[in-house]
Amino acid sequence: MIQIAVFGYGTVGSGVVEVIEKNKDVINKKAGEQLNIKYVLDLRDFPGDPVQEKLVKDVNIILDDPEVKIICETMGGIRPAYDFTKQALQKGKSVCTSNKELVASHGPELLRLARENKCNYLFEASVGGGIPIIRPLNYSLTAEKIDGITGILNGTTNYILTKMDREGADFDTVLKEAQEKGYAEKNPEADVEGYDACRKIAILSSLMCLKNVKYEDIYTEGITKITAKDFLYAKEMDMSIKLLAMSKNVGEEYFAMVAPFLISKEHPLYSVNDVFNAVFVHGNMLGDSMYYGRGAGKLPTASAVVSDVVDCARHIGKTVMCLWEDVDVKLADIDRVSRRFFVRVDSSKADMAKVEEIFGHVTVVKTAALPDEAGYVTEVMTEREFREKAEKLGAVISRIRIED
Repeated sequence: MIQIAVFGYGTVGSGVVEVIEKNKDVINKKAGEQLNIKYVLDLRDFPGDPVQEKLVKDVNIILDDPEVKIICETMGGIRPAYDFTKQALQKGKSVCTSNKELVASHGPELLRLARENKCNYLFEASVGGGIPIIRPLNYSLTAEKIDGITGILNGTTNYILTKMDREGADFDTVLKEAQEKGYAEKNPEADVEGYDACRKIAILSSLMCLKNVKYEDIYTEGITKITAKDFLYAKEMDMSIKLLAMSKNVGEEYFAMVAPFLISKEHPLYSVNDVFNAVFVHGNMLGDSMYYGRGAGKLPTASAVVSDVVDCARHIGKTVMCLWEDVDVKLADIDRVSRRFFVRVDSSKADMAKVEEIFGHVTVVKTAALPDEAGYVTEVMTEREFREKAEKLGAVISRIRIED
């Protein structure tokens, strides 16, 4: 029998306990051993919950118990999760986590500790929740040189943008509704400003280039400036707006960013709506593949954590390969990235002739609902060129990048 401990009995932690209890027969069969949750670490009490019998408040009880071989870290945040994880790995206990903040900040160090102590640090649930993406990158696509990853990696923002698209509602109205339904936190900053997606694409980027991509170096832009008016233009173009997190390898350079993009109906991510997430991967031999499902939520995320538990149970005393060197990648300046842009212009300050004088050939997009402005799609240009031209025009209301 393999003894397990769970750090944190919140949403995901309680889900881990539920998944292991409900699916114990199939899980034990796949693990090749009986799995048992011996401890649950939490400072709170849960009277009436069966977990109360396994509850401990001192982490050292778990760390000092040689029977505990696997730990599920579902606390979230950096501390004390980092300290507890580090101590567990140093004692040869494998750790499975859903903690994207910790993985993005200390992934290479914790993986090194796992190798040194012949155990594992696995984090399938940290990026796509219930969507398998870490394991495919590490195992299924080992013959590939991955040169591009683009994803919708945050369910809250995808829900908000989907509602804005379908109902023509403004951002603040939909955000309030999302909070009432539990899809958005009381303080939604990490989601709507793109920080959550940024940490996730940092993890995927690191696995793509096999070295460390620091999330602090990734250009990040959220959805707070997207309006119902933007969606009027999107409909005219038969497009939609999605918050995309992307990482691309061009030659010897790597570009990474998080921002809202206009995408057409032909794009594989166009139909990813509501709280669903998807990751679109391009390999130099395979070409395109996509991984789709619920990117968050109690049971989907817990299911991914438990899949890592099974992997650890199969490899007691051995380290599962994960190539992520503790060498920082210098990301290329996104100012040099080229693409088309959609720009809204105040018609009273600049007509089409003025726009074309500065931007060159553009495609006009108009909507009868907004008679005092016009939208234009530029030709391909770099981020720097667009910014300089927009400043020169002086009549730009907003801009959204286009992902072709």
